[in-house]
Amino acid sequence: MFLFRYSAAALLAFASLAAQAQSPKPLITHLYTADPSAHVFNGKVYLYPSHDIEAHVPQDDEGGHFNMRDYHVFSMDRIGGKVTDHGVALDLKDVPWAKRQLWAPDAAYKNGTYYLYFPAKDKDDVFRIGVATSKSPAGPFKADPKPIPGSYSIDPAVFTDTDGETYLYFGGIWGGQLQRWHTGTYDASLKTDLQKDKEPALSAKVVKLGKDMRSFAEPVRDVQLLDKEGKPLLGGDHDRRFFEGAWTHKYKGKYYFSYSTGDTHLLAYATSDSPYGPFTYQGVLMKPVSGWTTHHSIVEIGGKWYIFYHDVELSGQTHLRNVKVRELHRNADGSIREIIP
Repeated sequence: MFLFRYSAAALLAFASLAAQAQSPKPLITHLYTADPSAHVFNGKVYLYPSHDIEAHVPQDDEGGHFNMRDYHVFSMDRIGGKVTDHGVALDLKDVPWAKRQLWAPDAAYKNGTYYLYFPAKDKDDVFRIGVATSKSPAGPFKADPKPIPGSYSIDPAVFTDTDGETYLYFGGIWGGQLQRWHTGTYDASLKTDLQKDKEPALSAKVVKLGKDMRSFAEPVRDVQLLDKEGKPLLGGDHDRRFFEGAWTHKYKGKYYFSYSTGDTHLLAYATSDSPYGPFTYQGVLMKPVSGWTTHHSIVEIGGKWYIFYHDVELSGQTHLRNVKVRELHRNADGSIREIIP
């Protein structure tokens, strides 16, 4: 008989690979869902995803085929437990200023009110960010009559720090129109990105929300992404630069800014000592899923960390996606272990 001895690191790596060998099943199967923002409210896990539909719109680089019309809110008592669909939380027809495309939302809670933040194209086909409110995390939500003043682009992600201050991160290039605001005013001629590979890449935006949670308390700032030498990531660096799907969480005093690289289909992350950044690029946290870009959220539940994301296991089509969840693991130094979905 032979006795093999393995290091703790080797056993940890083996366990990680074994866990990844079993792909999680979709959480929701009666609807197509994507872009899940997860939060723990009142001891339950609530999900605020996009609701994918077959809209019969031709596919294009601006995402016209993602023509979503409402939001559903889902909840579960625990990871692995039954998922409850709370029905339509907000419908496009009930948003006075919006014309089409209810894309990826997020939610927050403050002073007895739940806030749903969502992007939609206004009557001029310009993406703005709206807010709707409810006394229940499950909705239904009532939309404000106008979008947040000064808002633009897509993918709002809300982060409330330990000091109670709340920040909104947002932005997405190509169909998300972030590049069209590069000069400070909207320029419809900028269809994809700035195509300036040797210059600092387009960046996500961050702004502190006002006490009313419905307005910006300050001018919008760039989320600066740097390499480990302190140099800005460049527009041509498609494996590391920001594309869309921002999310921020805090772990042991550090701010983790994670995002999708878009056309290279990676989830990457960077860290900072401030919610404003600058953030230093740390690496890839998830390899490409089946489908187009991924869009995620990271949340602590019951002392463990989880990542919610989507792929196209149910349909095999990039515009009909399904939400999944899996545990997120870290190394002793706080770095996130790469996931191979």
